[in-house]
Amino acid sequence: MTRRPGTPGSGTIRPATEDDWPAIWPFWREIVEAGETYAYPLGATSEQARGWWLEPAPGETVVLEEDGVVLGSAKMGPNRPGRGAHVGTASFMVAPQARGRGVGRRLAEHVVQWHRDQGYRAIQFNAVVETNTGAVALWRSLGFRIVGTVPEAFDSRSQGLVGLHVMHLPLG
Repeated sequence: MTRRPGTPGSGTIRPATEDDWPAIWPFWREIVEAGETYAYPLGATSEQARGWWLEPAPGETVVLEEDGVVLGSAKMGPNRPGRGAHVGTASFMVAPQARGRGVGRRLAEHVVQWHRDQGYRAIQFNAVVETNTGAVALWRSLGFRIVGTVPEAFDSRSQGLVGLHVMHLPLG
């Protein structure tokens, strides 16, 4: 569904292509280098990051685009191969200039529906930084629950060692 330009959560969600990477890379790098929400290695090159973010089949990476500007991206697919492939996972990034506009929620809702449409039984997030309170609140509002927290598993640039939540949403 496309909403009116300028309204919260407006824009179109579509599959990402290699041509979208130059628009994703600046906010990917900024978010990772901030050291608060993702455990990707600091100092990654664009080529390394592209390999980590652009999800191959059976997964998918999408962008939320408004007026030709990529405001956010999400990647999704199986959490584990083989006998664990019935549980999905996902990661999300919203460009700093688009925060507070519903972009993350739109991407999250899209990802949940994508997993349902693909026949997944559940979604598991393996590593939601406990101090990322906005993300934790969003996932909880969509029905995810924290099934455990690994203490001191993430080294936050501003807060030191903090926990990583494992979050789960049944889709049955």
